[in-house]
Amino acid sequence: MSFKPESYQEMFMRVKSKNEGGFIPFIVAGDPDFDTSLEIVRIFVENGADALEIGFAFSDPVADGPTVQEADLRALQAGMTTQRGFEFIRKIREFTSIPIGLLVYYNLIYQMGVDQFYKIAHESGVNAILAADLPPEESKDAITASKKYGVQQVFMAAQTTSNERLEKISKLCEGFLYVVAVMGVTGARGDLKTSTVDLIKRVRSHTDLPLSVGFGISKPEHVTNVIRAGADGAIVASAILDIITENLQDKDIMKRKIAEFCQKLKEATKKID
Repeated sequence: MSFKPESYQEMFMRVKSKNEGGFIPFIVAGDPDFDTSLEIVRIFVENGADALEIGFAFSDPVADGPTVQEADLRALQAGMTTQRGFEFIRKIREFTSIPIGLLVYYNLIYQMGVDQFYKIAHESGVNAILAADLPPEESKDAITASKKYGVQQVFMAAQTTSNERLEKISKLCEGFLYVVAVMGVTGARGDLKTSTVDLIKRVRSHTDLPLSVGFGISKPEHVTNVIRAGADGAIVASAILDIITENLQDKDIMKRKIAEFCQKLKEATKKID
């Protein structure tokens, strides 16, 4: 029996009622192998994840830094394909109802056929799709399919996004808006710049959508800072993938460290009045 997905709207209301922000961990499906990555997702769920961001491995991930590139490579070497990725989502749905967002490159959607990709995504229990390299101007086919199958289309806003463009994005975007915290590619950063806080405030003034901040969010204090700045959720990716990379030889240590890290990250979403 698979769980009926909770919507992003329901999830954000749930965490807000507890005076928290949403903790959204990321993993590449199949990294370092299918079964281990499924166990890691279960650890996410058991240690405070409010939603999940799942990446489908791609050979040329232009928005991603070395950490995600290595994760993609490990997943591809372990035999991951788009079809296996959807099988992975279906397995997750056997044990949790929290929202699942897919982070993919449009090539994978286009290769399968846009309509087919969204159809299978819906049937597998996906809530939302963000194609990292799909500009809103080119998104007509994706939006048509997203409406047809009830899978929300998510877009990104970055430091370079103009106010005029923010207005356009917020009209097309559903579920939540992905706020890119830093300039450049994904990867854990040492500190969070004041420009990130300014960006959250600027995006907030243009949309009522929940804001989830990602790229470079790698420490509990980053999570606290973005939630206090007005974000509704924090997406943590590379810092988790680094734990996988560093502990490939000992999966028990890997899983224990991920569990402890997730607990700290979730704790950091709690707002102190």
